[in-house]
Amino acid sequence: QVQLVESGGGSVQAGGSLRLSCAVSGYTYRSTCMAWFRQAPGKEREGVAAIDSDGSTNYADSVKGRFTISKDNAKNTLYLQMNSLKPEDTAMYYCAALRDSLRGIYNCARAFTVPAGGGFGYWGQGTQVTISS
Repeated sequence: QVQLVESGGGSVQAGGSLRLSCAVSGYTYRSTCMAWFRQAPGKEREGVAAIDSDGSTNYADSVKGRFTISKDNAKNTLYLQMNSLKPEDTAMYYCAALRDSLRGIYNCARAFTVPAGGGFGYWGQGTQVTISS
């Protein structure tokens, strides 16, 4: 059974930092694309960052230079380091793993661009990030 469990969310002031973690079990995430998405109230889910099995990364333009996605294969954990946070970063953040049907078909960069996270088939429960001005 695949499980993705996020942690590390919280409330900080603008300009602050947070580090999100996603513990992965029941899934060979070493060989696939993993990503972070977020969804604010009343808005569509959007991709934040993705990392492929070779370590290559993709970022949404809105977070480039501020957020860093990484993974620790030994710990089966995905991370999102978020710096210089802004009020518009407020959202529920989810980690996700590539949909099984797309393995070997979509690379990570392409899967990341599918609207509303449609390229990803496994999701965590989310962790709330709230940034105050």
